[in-house]
Amino acid sequence: MADKPSIVLVHGFWGGAAHWSNVIVELHRRGFGRLHAVENPLTSLADDAERTRRMVRQIDGPVLLVGHSYGGAVITEAGDLPNVAGLVYVAAFAPDAGESPGQISQEMPPAAFDNIAPDSDGYLWIRQDRFRESFCQDLSADEALVMAVTQKAPLGSTFGDTVTAPAWRKKPSWYQVSTQDRMIHPDNERRMAQRMDPRAIVELDASHASLASRPGQVVDLIEKAAGELPG
Repeated sequence: MADKPSIVLVHGFWGGAAHWSNVIVELHRRGFGRLHAVENPLTSLADDAERTRRMVRQIDGPVLLVGHSYGGAVITEAGDLPNVAGLVYVAAFAPDAGESPGQISQEMPPAAFDNIAPDSDGYLWIRQDRFRESFCQDLSADEALVMAVTQKAPLGSTFGDTVTAPAWRKKPSWYQVSTQDRMIHPDNERRMAQRMDPRAIVELDASHASLASRPGQVVDLIEKAAGELPG
């Protein structure tokens, strides 16, 4: 519909744009016709933010940026573009200036922190045999297996990349907390959400992969945000 903003979905570590598949289908069903999903390289925050900015610059009219996991750091860094009207965080990092996802995780380590391991090239992986219990314990075994085998590993150095000027300090924001998250500590999510003073905080009884396991409720929040955008 003409009055709905464009939605740009930004994935996190260990996944790609296809992690949003259930959300995309539900958004389309609810009449969101201008949908985009960034495929970020996960090589540095600067690279990923620039890839996201390039997509946003191609879009006419207001954009609602939606970030999952590390994608929250990306939208925090890339959300300064003038046509970005709002930010939605889905079980996501929302660093302040000078903070990195790695620093935030070390301050309050998540339950599955020890299931992440580097390879000889400096990329970080979630152990395949621990992927479901770490990332998506509320998905079926088959769904978790596909995610585990197709996971997209980030360069380890990306964890240490810091945000410069957080967009959530200037743009309206909304946040979804996953109370059973084992990749970002739920209390870390609550802390990041509360300090940004969002328009809404929604808590879901979900894993880190709430975008896959609770797409309807995630889309409820996106739809709420779209309806409350300024202008």
